[in-house]
Amino acid sequence: MLNLRQCNKGFSLLEVMIALAIVAIALVSLLGLSNRSILVQDKIQQITRATLLAQQLLSELELNVENTRLNWEEQEDNFTEPFANFRWQVSYQDTLISQVKQVTVIVLWGEKEKNEQVQLVSFLPVGGAG
Repeated sequence: MLNLRQCNKGFSLLEVMIALAIVAIALVSLLGLSNRSILVQDKIQQITRATLLAQQLLSELELNVENTRLNWEEQEDNFTEPFANFRWQVSYQDTLISQVKQVTVIVLWGEKEKNEQVQLVSFLPVGGAG
């Protein structure tokens, strides 16, 4: 006669429950990781947009210097659609060279408490490009 232990070749209910618990923990961790990945991707996209907008604004300032239409006062405003959730600030500072000013372009977005911003600093000639 066969022993009862030799006939029982399947899994016990306890083993199945433990395996399901391990699989559930792994799946919940993977779902949390993918959610975090989406949030990080969104933040990277916002930083990239802000950087490109700051570069565009800085290029416009450089063009205005060459056309001698630049006013050296601090300015701030919002971008137009589709970038209406971004705002910008431009400030100027004197440098050790009297014909050169330091220009700081800041592009901000989101809540002010989070301090989400990109800042570019460059130098522009005061009397035009000549």
